Amino acid sequence: MKAKNLLVAITTFLIFSCSVVSAQDWPQFLGPDRDSKSSQKNLLKSWPASGPEVLWTVSVGAGYGGPVIKDGKAYLLDRDDSTGDIMRSFDMNTGRELWKLAFDSPGAVPFPGSRSVPAVDDKYVYASGLNGDLFCIDINTHQLVWRKNVWKDFGGENVPMWAISQSPVIYEDMLIVASQAPDAGVVAYNKNTGDVIWKTANLGNISYASPKVLKIHGEDQVVYVTSSTDTFLNPNAPLTKGNVVGLDPKTGRTLWTYADWECIISVPCPVLIEDNKMLIVGGYDRGATMIQVNKNANGSFETKELFTTLEFGDQTKPPLYHDGHFYAMFRTNSKRDGLICMDTNGNIKWKTLRDPSFDRGSMILADGLILASDGLNSLYLIEPSSTEFKPISSVELFTAGTQNWAPLALSDGKLLIRDQGKMLCLKVAQ
Repeated sequence: MKAKNLLVAITTFLIFSCSVVSAQDWPQFLGPDRDSKSSQKNLLKSWPASGPEVLWTVSVGAGYGGPVIKDGKAYLLDRDDSTGDIMRSFDMNTGRELWKLAFDSPGAVPFPGSRSVPAVDDKYVYASGLNGDLFCIDINTHQLVWRKNVWKDFGGENVPMWAISQSPVIYEDMLIVASQAPDAGVVAYNKNTGDVIWKTANLGNISYASPKVLKIHGEDQVVYVTSSTDTFLNPNAPLTKGNVVGLDPKTGRTLWTYADWECIISVPCPVLIEDNKMLIVGGYDRGATMIQVNKNANGSFETKELFTTLEFGDQTKPPLYHDGHFYAMFRTNSKRDGLICMDTNGNIKWKTLRDPSFDRGSMILADGLILASDGLNSLYLIEPSSTEFKPISSVELFTAGTQNWAPLALSDGKLLIRDQGKMLCLKVAQ
């Protein structure tokens, strides 16, 4: 009897464990660990010509902000430029809008619409609007808990050319975002009250990258990337390099700085790999640089540049790292290199160029396969390979000429993807 009960307990545990893995939430920008990876299993190994089943579709405003998913609910910061930012919540099974909350924050910028991917925990959902408004909303009462402005509160006046594009980071009892206003660089708020816990001084030129918490030499560090001088908008301005900065997450103290980054519009956050190495990528003037963060005997840190290449980069998102190789979409005003694969020594393994084209899309690694939006109108299922581009299936989801640059989100076998007018939920797992 004891053996039978033990067998039942083990079976129950395994079933519960598998269900937990299957239904893993997607609670922030780029997923649970902010690395574009999911523990989702049983991914469909191929699609019919019509593509994966579309479970539901909802209308959304123009924008580039992607959704997050928690406990069977999706959250999206939408926008109406004449009114302001709009937090919306949807049932993941049906697409029914559960609630929405609008905020007075009118105004338009080039490439109009939302920028931020929210962050959600057990109580609150957080998001940053393009004017710098930072919102904390109770997910149960659907009421505003607190509101700050990461730009104006620290001496900012007119928002940067491409607006504020912060995707907040939840770390312990803090919500961490970058301000880059004159009086602040990275700021940590009390996530429950909105009170400032710490802030750094301004860290450099305007950046559109979000902070990321990385474990370096076994220690959590907040890593942030600034831009070099934007010579396109300010051709006569003094040229200053961008910085990659490591910060103590408890205090905001600077631990190390790499001060030779040249990208006039930095957007992606770094990708950490083995041996405390990280790849920083951009889309304007630089490409990619690999640095290594070393720890000295006295506990201080220093950085070493390992290589720089102009043949690999990504304008809007960090590369996907898998099995010793990076995958990125390198399309800028001057590049049309498509999807690219590069090893950790900077050797380019292959490029799709324009056949097929990939233009600021998004990727998720799940169950050994890559789900990739091409940034244009299609979704791909790809087998990762260091030798050649290996597409398995693809489907056109949107009208040609639209942009689906927003990050994807995946939970419980359901993939969320949006363009400039609608968001689709696709069944991508068995």
